[in-house]
Amino acid sequence: MTGLLGPAEIRDLAGRLAVAPTKRLGQNFVHDPNTVRRIVAAAELPAAAVVLEVGPGLGSLTLGLLDHVRHLHVVEIDPVLAAALPGTVADRGGDLGRLTVHQADALRITGAALGAPAPDALVANLPYNVAVPVVLHLLAELPSLRRGLVMVQKEVADRLVAGPGSRTYGIPSVKLAWYAAARTAGRVPPSVFWPVPNVDSGLVAFTCREPPLVVATESERALRQRVFAVVDAAFAQRRKTLRAALAGWAGGPARAEEVLVAAGIDARARGEELTVAQFAAIAAAAPIVTTTAE
Repeated sequence: MTGLLGPAEIRDLAGRLAVAPTKRLGQNFVHDPNTVRRIVAAAELPAAAVVLEVGPGLGSLTLGLLDHVRHLHVVEIDPVLAAALPGTVADRGGDLGRLTVHQADALRITGAALGAPAPDALVANLPYNVAVPVVLHLLAELPSLRRGLVMVQKEVADRLVAGPGSRTYGIPSVKLAWYAAARTAGRVPPSVFWPVPNVDSGLVAFTCREPPLVVATESERALRQRVFAVVDAAFAQRRKTLRAALAGWAGGPARAEEVLVAAGIDARARGEELTVAQFAAIAAAAPIVTTTAE
């Protein structure tokens, strides 16, 4: 059984490495073993899971995951922390054969860089300042991912799991919904971190699924880019109707209304009312309208 890190071990390790948590990298280290156990349990990982962890820091969650996975890839941007992690794992009785450390930026990591075995789950305490871009990048880059559990700022967690019509529903909600069904998996208090953040954290669990729209003649990436362009345009002006909000994207209000009618969407609706499938229908309708108009 791999030994976990408590508050004293975290501070001692940071002192030996001369590491001071920085806001620039969004570093808040978990020092509570019970919180680590809770995260691992909430991830519901099968024994054969290959997990990707982003931002392992001093290794609290890494140590908790190692006993529950077939293999663990960790991506750490800080070279000092990345270099120290294998030693920490060895000192705490962890199986180094299950661990691959990648000193890299999670916003730029690729499936090829991770190598085999390909991760099928994402479990991470994500830096607050890049949480949403990291999740969306990894889901786009790693089609092998089937599930995930991420800890993010509570406000961000609320946005990620929000549904149409909710006050917090927006671009992160829709874009995550393209890839997966998401749900809230709990709240985490500031007291379990060092340094202590001034906000609560939230756990978001997700299960990946097929995109809501598939076009045989178009790649998933190209289709996703078109759908996300519609989403970005719709939420750029939240209080406007779709006819007005999509005018710039479609080439004018009248053109936007034609596309919306073709997609079966009320032109007077607003972006915060639509599901990801409806956004996909709008994107799919655009080339059809263009063709008929010409």
